[in-house]
Amino acid sequence: MTITLIDKINVEVVNGDITRQPNCDAIVNAANAQLKSGGGVAGAIHKIGGPELEEQTRKFAPIKTGEAVITSAPNFPNKHIIHCLGPVYGKDNPEDILLKSCYTNALKLADDNQLQSIAFPAISTGIFGYPVEHAAKVAAEAFLAVAFELNHVTTIRMVLWSKEDYAIHKKVFRKALC
Repeated sequence: MTITLIDKINVEVVNGDITRQPNCDAIVNAANAQLKSGGGVAGAIHKIGGPELEEQTRKFAPIKTGEAVITSAPNFPNKHIIHCLGPVYGKDNPEDILLKSCYTNALKLADDNQLQSIAFPAISTGIFGYPVEHAAKVAAEAFLAVAFELNHVTTIRMVLWSKEDYAIHKKVFRKALC
């Protein structure tokens, strides 16, 4: 599904693997504070990025909830990886604002680096426990809020691992962005 925002930015919602988005300039890592390998998205990205990625992220760690940092993307076809620390649901407050910051900070970082396309996972919805539908609404709101500020980014892709998460995001994005 593709939705166009302000006549210049395509928002795509796809079912797939965040580590397999070769036609995006950057992929987003749902990182931990230490920017090391972990479970879920961070584990998958670090497994491919290997020691070179861990070496690059070391200089930025630890990051705060809502923050985003950028590295190159060793062993990936993408130019960059943007690492974001999402909130733990029910612990990091105000969780909606912190999650929105992840998306807006990543988009601004991509734009500052003159990237045209970026692929996001559903940040904080795995082990951090954020309810998927609620997180999808926050992501859609973040994309709308920052769209007018972007000069280079023309494609924002949400990549959902499970078919269920994909269906939820598709429904929420259709309602929020159309």
